[in-house]
Amino acid sequence: MQSVRLIQFSDLHLLGDASGRLRGVACLPALQAAVADAQRRSHRADGVLLTGDLVQDDPEGYRWVRHVFGASSVPVLCLAGNHDLPDHMRAALRGGPFKVGGHTEFGRWLVVMLDSWVAHDAGGRIGAEQLSYLREVLRTHRNHHVLVCLHHHPISIRSQWLDRVGLYDADELMSIVREHSNVRGVLWGHVHQSLDSFVHGVRFMATPATCAQFLPGSVDFAIDDRPPGYRVLELMPDGSIATEVCWLETYAQSSVA
Repeated sequence: MQSVRLIQFSDLHLLGDASGRLRGVACLPALQAAVADAQRRSHRADGVLLTGDLVQDDPEGYRWVRHVFGASSVPVLCLAGNHDLPDHMRAALRGGPFKVGGHTEFGRWLVVMLDSWVAHDAGGRIGAEQLSYLREVLRTHRNHHVLVCLHHHPISIRSQWLDRVGLYDADELMSIVREHSNVRGVLWGHVHQSLDSFVHGVRFMATPATCAQFLPGSVDFAIDDRPPGYRVLELMPDGSIATEVCWLETYAQSSVA
């Protein structure tokens, strides 16, 4: 049995303008640099994860998601973040290789994409319907190892301003995770920084943005000087996860103004 390699890009914050910037970073060129870097480092990928804030409140940004990932030979699994426009996302990313939400099998592994988007709110909520869906998926796939993906963070990252806009029904999610031993990892974006920790034996991972980063541990909003980044995950047949956050140091030095 082979491992499954997934590449996660998060918080793209694309605008309709190809040269559009977010806090000093040209978002589309930074994303393209991250994708190119991942292609150089990873000889094989079985899927791509886009974990929210694909656009910066601009429906025209989705055309660049299709431009960058539309020719992918592997599934591109997407979910909405607080800056996304879910109806526009579903319309723009209809059909392969894109899949918005739902669950996807990769051999012995199952990847579940949960939507935590809440209208007019920077925080997130999964909601009763999706929590029920998650319980059922975990029950019916008890022989699979499961990676749960969402946009908002379900655990504290010890940053006061960000923890105020995390996942509002995190306790409900954590209860489900504790009840189902087949959950091996929980993965998200939103926080524009890296985190990797174990809670009740489950690996919890935050991934930096492909654009600007937030300063870890900050009380108030603050920008970090870390460059764009993304995460590579190797899902092992035994249920373990090997993972690495890749930072675009060269791009930061040459391209960010």
